[in-house]
Amino acid sequence: MVAIKGRKNSNKNPPIFSHEFIIQNHGDIVSCVAMIFVTGLMIQATSPWAYTFIAIHHNITSDVEDPTMPMKYTTGWKDACAVFFSFLITIVMHAVFQDYIFDKVSKRLHLSKVKLAKFNESSQLVLFYILSIIWGIDIIIRENLLLNIISLWKEYPIPLSFSSKLFFIGQLAYWLHCYPELYFQRVKKEDIPPRIIQATIGFLSILAAYIFNFQQVGILLLVPHYIGDVMLHGARLIHFVGKKEKITKMAFLVANSTYIFVRVATLTIAMLVFLYGLSQMESVFDYAVGNFNIPIIRFTALSYIVIFQIYLSYIFISKQLKRARENVVPVQTTVKSKQKSKKKEGKKSMMSEDDDLPEVDQATKKNLRSRSSAKVK
Repeated sequence: MVAIKGRKNSNKNPPIFSHEFIIQNHGDIVSCVAMIFVTGLMIQATSPWAYTFIAIHHNITSDVEDPTMPMKYTTGWKDACAVFFSFLITIVMHAVFQDYIFDKVSKRLHLSKVKLAKFNESSQLVLFYILSIIWGIDIIIRENLLLNIISLWKEYPIPLSFSSKLFFIGQLAYWLHCYPELYFQRVKKEDIPPRIIQATIGFLSILAAYIFNFQQVGILLLVPHYIGDVMLHGARLIHFVGKKEKITKMAFLVANSTYIFVRVATLTIAMLVFLYGLSQMESVFDYAVGNFNIPIIRFTALSYIVIFQIYLSYIFISKQLKRARENVVPVQTTVKSKQKSKKKEGKKSMMSEDDDLPEVDQATKKNLRSRSSAKVK
């Protein structure tokens, strides 16, 4: 593991085990914890224990029958150990990218505190989404999930390949690492609830797909979902970095269009698999085999996906309406200010006309105005 340079927030070294010390050096601390597991592989007494955390387990392929056959895996309790080790590695990688890339870029942009927090959030999410999209598309192509979508219900439950199993372990580790990052990144109290909701939904959704052996369907749903999110966060980064308003508007236009298309695509895939495909197969509950194809699980999964897509669409539409109202308000204020300025100019012109008259005529003109205003009242 490579040592990670702490953040230079102050010239004074904070006390050991203080909050500031842990926040500045959390990458080094977590990397040392991960090194304990790696070092444990080298010692014969601790190697079985360390191997449980580092390796991928629950292999169901026999090397004796066909050595050329690719490894296939199922789910099990040892996956929790692999998720914990990946959780440590994810924290270390986040600290590396934050210190050596995101912080250096943000210093050049000279952003405010609010924009800096949004920039850091969008940067790490964009990186995670891009890696997940590339990885997910590779699995879809290798396992022919999209063109042979019928296999998702005809061959259910489908054993996992090494890449698919590692993909889900990495996904669970990422969303799990978002909780301590709230402390490490000094997230404001008002920003913590939405971050917790996002991490919880992501973790529980992927965990449910993993436990109930809907991993292939999960990959087909996650890839378009991440594409929609990466476009929105990418447009936000362009807004922070770019100075041309036309490029920013074009980026948000493409991102908004993609986000709407992704919602429709996700609902289509979910209904095709859970409502049409799996309903055609025999409804069997077999925990030993990993078959959870029963109506209550199918409809619960489909209902959750539909509600979640409606929730995302509602948030998206409400944000768009809010932005539209904010863009209309300045126009109204400028019109009102123009009207006020015209009234002031009118009063000034009337006063200037009165100033040109003699004092007697000015007094009579003022009396006439006061009488006319009294009659109007």
